[in-house]
Amino acid sequence: MLDHLVGLVKVRVVRGVNLAIRDLRSSDPYVVVRIGKQKLKTRVIKKSTNPEWNEELTLSIEDPVVPVRLEVFDKDTFIDDSMGNAELDIRALVEVVKMKLQDVADNTVVKKLVPNRQNYLAEESTIYISEGKVKQDLVVRLKNVECGEIELQLQWVDIPGSKGV
Repeated sequence: MLDHLVGLVKVRVVRGVNLAIRDLRSSDPYVVVRIGKQKLKTRVIKKSTNPEWNEELTLSIEDPVVPVRLEVFDKDTFIDDSMGNAELDIRALVEVVKMKLQDVADNTVVKKLVPNRQNYLAEESTIYISEGKVKQDLVVRLKNVECGEIELQLQWVDIPGSKGV
């Protein structure tokens, strides 16, 4: 049953920073996270361009090469307006998981990723071990919008009985 999965990624949507204004003076943002046919979303935060969600969304991963897509919307009565989008490349996270690091001191940084034209990073991203789990903190710059960043944390979860990475 789980043989097509390699694991799970917990996506903690922490906050939005300087998001675009889509209503009169503010926006009512929410985030949609998707991979393949899976689609999850955060709650709507009313009247904020700096929302604090701190919400965890869990995605099943079949192929770690496929990016996680993230899009921010402004909740409206009829049609929700786009407030930008980004892609999360989870291959570096999976590479660290494959190292199968044991007995590593808590909060040991294993890998650092720097912003470049091929990724959506707004600042350096660290992949580290915390409480035996592989985690990645990242801030992504939204594309197709005038401004806005989303702060996230990814955490890999192995599934017993899955094919693993």
